[in-house]
Amino acid sequence: MPVITVSGPGNVSKETKKEIIEKTSKVVAEAYGLPIQTITVLIQENSQDNVGVAGQQLSERVKK
Repeated sequence: MPVITVSGPGNVSKETKKEIIEKTSKVVAEAYGLPIQTITVLIQENSQDNVGVAGQQLSERVKK
């Protein structure tokens, strides 16, 4: 069934991740008309060195 991947910064608290998983699962389950038990949410954490925005590492853009 649906697998949702959320990609974001690696500095998010466990509580925030829990909220992201709960809310995302609920919305997707409702949208597809499926039981929430069929929804899988994966959180991928990325360091700012591994993210590029406008041709620059995010870590460099944040310094400015």
